[in-house]
Amino acid sequence: MADSKEPVYVIGHRNPDTDAICSALGYADFLNQTGMAEARAACCGSPNPRTDWVLRYAGLEVPPLLSDLRPRARALCDKELVVARRGETFLEVYQKMREHGYRAIPVVDDSGRVVGMPTLLEILELLLPVGEMRSGARTVKASIRNMANSLQGALFATGPAIETEEDLFLLVGASSLETVQERIRCFPPHSLIVVTGDRPPVQEMAVEAGVRCLIITGGFDPEADLLAKAGEQGVCVICCQQDTASTAQLIRCSRQVAGILDREFLSFPEDTLVSQIVKSVRNSNQVLFPVVATGSGKLIGVFSKSDLVDPKRARLILVDHNEFSQAVPGAEDSLIIGVVDHHRLSGDLVSRDPIRFINEPVGSTSTIVASFYQRYGLTPPAAVAICLCAGIISDTLHLTSPTKTSVDETMLKWLADVAALDLEAFSRDFFATGSLLKNYSSREAVESDRKEFTEGSWRLSISQIEELGLDEFWKSEKELRSVLEDMRDAYKLDFACLMVTDITKNNSVLLTTDSEAVESVFEYPSIGEHLYQLDGVVSRKKQLFPYLSRILARVTPETEAPFGHNGA
Repeated sequence: MADSKEPVYVIGHRNPDTDAICSALGYADFLNQTGMAEARAACCGSPNPRTDWVLRYAGLEVPPLLSDLRPRARALCDKELVVARRGETFLEVYQKMREHGYRAIPVVDDSGRVVGMPTLLEILELLLPVGEMRSGARTVKASIRNMANSLQGALFATGPAIETEEDLFLLVGASSLETVQERIRCFPPHSLIVVTGDRPPVQEMAVEAGVRCLIITGGFDPEADLLAKAGEQGVCVICCQQDTASTAQLIRCSRQVAGILDREFLSFPEDTLVSQIVKSVRNSNQVLFPVVATGSGKLIGVFSKSDLVDPKRARLILVDHNEFSQAVPGAEDSLIIGVVDHHRLSGDLVSRDPIRFINEPVGSTSTIVASFYQRYGLTPPAAVAICLCAGIISDTLHLTSPTKTSVDETMLKWLADVAALDLEAFSRDFFATGSLLKNYSSREAVESDRKEFTEGSWRLSISQIEELGLDEFWKSEKELRSVLEDMRDAYKLDFACLMVTDITKNNSVLLTTDSEAVESVFEYPSIGEHLYQLDGVVSRKKQLFPYLSRILARVTPETEAPFGHNGA
């Protein structure tokens, strides 16, 4: 389950109307007052002009827009990062991995971009005695400074370029003097490291030969004369506490990790879908995967394959809808913890665990939210009460719609008293605010309050626009018909329609896409090409959709239609 500190988004349907946004604001406030501090209102689409007017009237901000909640890499990764730098040694990187229990670690450059993903196994293999053996010496690559740091030793003499990594030969001076001398002669002295304990003759021999570095083990201090000669010869001298065997191993650990990085590794931009990641990593042997910021490429987190088993999911409470087809994209991959709605049940909403599901036969979801306050003896803030009033007024056409109930009337009066609102003036100003058909493109107007349904073998879309008169509709009828046809094809629908309601007369007209099957059973009078008069019809939920559901049950989508349900 998601961390309780993560937000719980209270969100309405796509293309939200006033009730969807206002009920989300109200329910989030109610939940905050009753102990769920993490509840946050959100919306799945920009508010229409009337909703925008309500929010400004109430002095509230538009809820955050959530356009897609499908799990992405940014939510999948662990952002408490432990990283290595290119200049760190094998030993330092290995110690970090052991300390934090990591099997791999990201190495980043100075700008924070990932340049390699070495694994613990790779580091351990590199720490083993590998490399070319020549006359008892092993090849190593390290700088004098890093060797001193790895050994936690004292650097008594400093020759040139002690910060630069070099290709060197490591010779342990534990044999007889003759053997050590013979081996020293086998190497260019400026590339030789001689490691020895308390053996002054070997120490002098190395300094006189002008080796690159003499390392004295066992905690023994060098003689002053030896250091003076080393200075003259340009020989670096390091003294450490470790025994000779440990010293030799630590020297091999002093190599910078930058030299062994493999740039062939999988990483993912933060907005990559988890579904895409699963496919990409399925056959990968990589143990840890970086997530990088879009644009800059900087590392923001890491994840392992085990994190894909049950990725963190957004927590949602759905208001004013209960169908995934109407929910924010990605809702089906989210953790639904509650539903508050006043529409029919579709049957496609499922949850892993029991949830609070409230579905009431009232005219508005805002009515249900208002009843919660009363049931708990709470009062919404005036601004929230204004929004809930608007939700009820919008969905019931100020209590004139056949969907209105006595509960709607009671809650609306109570909320108006809380907000000290003149309902008649507020309702008049609300409906007079902006014409969608006049102020928006035809496409935006049709999409502003559109819902998709699956009914039997039909996939259909019903849009609704409420206008003060139909003048603007007649001006844009042809363009609206073209938008409906395009939308049917784009969304792979069998049928799409637009109901334009004249709220001054409580009547509507219905514009449809071309469908001989539907028109053959349609019972409302035709007043134009694919255009019907719907006298007394103002509710999509209680009047139009039940009617379409009934007549569509008698016909099937045209088999020749390229976007029929079976092929969608």
